[in-house]
Amino acid sequence: MRSARLGEPANLIQCSVRAGRGSTCNTSRKSAIATMSPNLRPLSPQLQEAAKELGEDPRRLEKDIQHIRDWLKQQPHLTARTDDQWIVTFLRGCKFSLEKTKHKMDMYYTMKTAAPELFANRDPLEPKIQEILNAGFITYLPLLDKHGQRVTVLRLGQLDPKKVTGEDIFRMNFMGGDAALLQDDAAVLTGTVALIDLKGCSLSHAALFGPASVKKCTTVLQDAYPLRMKAMHFVNAPSFSEALTGLFLPLMKEKIRRRVVMHSNLDSLLEYFDKDILPNEYGGNAGPIEIVAAPWRKRFESLGEFFKEDGKYRSDETKRPGKPKTSSDLFGVEGSFRQLVVD
Repeated sequence: MRSARLGEPANLIQCSVRAGRGSTCNTSRKSAIATMSPNLRPLSPQLQEAAKELGEDPRRLEKDIQHIRDWLKQQPHLTARTDDQWIVTFLRGCKFSLEKTKHKMDMYYTMKTAAPELFANRDPLEPKIQEILNAGFITYLPLLDKHGQRVTVLRLGQLDPKKVTGEDIFRMNFMGGDAALLQDDAAVLTGTVALIDLKGCSLSHAALFGPASVKKCTTVLQDAYPLRMKAMHFVNAPSFSEALTGLFLPLMKEKIRRRVVMHSNLDSLLEYFDKDILPNEYGGNAGPIEIVAAPWRKRFESLGEFFKEDGKYRSDETKRPGKPKTSSDLFGVEGSFRQLVVD
């Protein structure tokens, strides 16, 4: 079977399921699809197996979803999405632990209140977001890697540090993360891989990221998003790369730090990635990166209404039972950090 392309329905069995109207799948797939909620995207056989490994049981799936929905409705401080697909995304990301799912969802909406600068102005056509997209900073590869994982290419050196801030970059990254939660079953079920290209980076790029904002970003990424980072590959690292990696990596969990791979040349990427999925610039044959990036960008830019509506989903700490959560509780005392300044 060919590799799945980002954005194809269900990532990517060649069938369609219409709620209440039956399925056009072939017979061998009907039984697997029939057990799923009509309000969930159907999964390919590979992703069905991945879901099973995470603890998904079609026999109790509806009950698990309803349990979380009922719990959300009982939380006076949360305004949350309660549709089946959104809830099952968090269940899958938490390996179907109901308590972990509750904690993750609470943190997800709490972070949006605690770090509003990372979740404001989330219009894909907003000028700073367009600046980042036009520069080619972020690319979600359309084909999955050999493990069925979603690969994101991040090219910090493409950005003009005089035109964007670190918070703009983090805001863009979390918008991409929310787009994945909304649309990309492979990213949720099998995990994500980051290919971080430091070509063209300068100390001015490092200066974009103050320790306080980095702490917020890593906390949100690790504690609030139901996405599993399977590997981080760094290429084209300059001599001062520790000025960049030293900001982020010490704040990452140990299991993620163990998944960091530093490449001395592009050839070693082919030990981890098939040529078919990599853009030409990284030794692959998928085409120039701007062409590879175009389909995802088009889908991302079509999500304006989703992001507009998403602004209402967050926590209201004045209504939280017990002690409200503050930025200091979540991120530490920001006054203890100093902004890196480069002449």
